[in-house]
Amino acid sequence: MLKNKEIFNALFREKPAMMLITLKNAKGEMYASSLAKQTDCTYSHVVKILQDMERENLITFDKQGRLKLLALTKKGQDVAEMVDRVRNIL
Repeated sequence: MLKNKEIFNALFREKPAMMLITLKNAKGEMYASSLAKQTDCTYSHVVKILQDMERENLITFDKQGRLKLLALTKKGQDVAEMVDRVRNIL
């Protein structure tokens, strides 16, 4: 399990932060493959980060057949909004 400092460091790296913001601003359904394209990451890197985020209760996976639909939890939505605010301030 990640400690608070470790999850903070993980979230404020560019790619994980952009993943949260992309999920927050998504207009429709979002999958790991489309998130990888939008954040210019490899699929495997996105999946690893998403697994960390799921362990921290920031996102959920909703399996639909072979696809996994991504969604922010309430906690994830709150964190994404704060990260987006920090990014806009900077």
